[in-house]
Amino acid sequence: MTHVASLDSFDLAILAALQRDGAMTNAALAEVVNLSASQCSRRRAALEQSGVIEGYAARLSAARLGYGLRAIIRVNLASHGQRKDDDFSRFVESHAQIRSAFSVSGDADYILDVHVRDLDAFADFVHRHLLPHPQVSQVRSEIVLKTLKDDRGLPPVIP
Repeated sequence: MTHVASLDSFDLAILAALQRDGAMTNAALAEVVNLSASQCSRRRAALEQSGVIEGYAARLSAARLGYGLRAIIRVNLASHGQRKDDDFSRFVESHAQIRSAFSVSGDADYILDVHVRDLDAFADFVHRHLLPHPQVSQVRSEIVLKTLKDDRGLPPVIP
């Protein structure tokens, strides 16, 4: 079982601020959370050391990079077993257009979040890569028409 971190209000404020701007300096963080820069530095290091903060990344604009189409794909496998699931996991890892993948309960075995240039690139991925995979028995796709919310951060406190 995963250990749930014990966080106080300052830790939660630090996490919220860093999710908005992961490049924030400790001095800027101190201004936001009302602690000294050295206290922020110690707390930040402790949050990183404990694994609460897993890393930092830039958020990129899919549109400005030429990714004009996002699709959610529901995949069912023909059969299951550790080796077959591992094989499909390797397939997912080997395709950069699959940005997120989840093993789920319900009517699909996996949900894939795919970003591609356009409909032709999407059709190429589905027809030349996904459907021919020996474990794939069914694919259902939804093209994202409009993104209503895409907040990749987590609320520091479970509501």
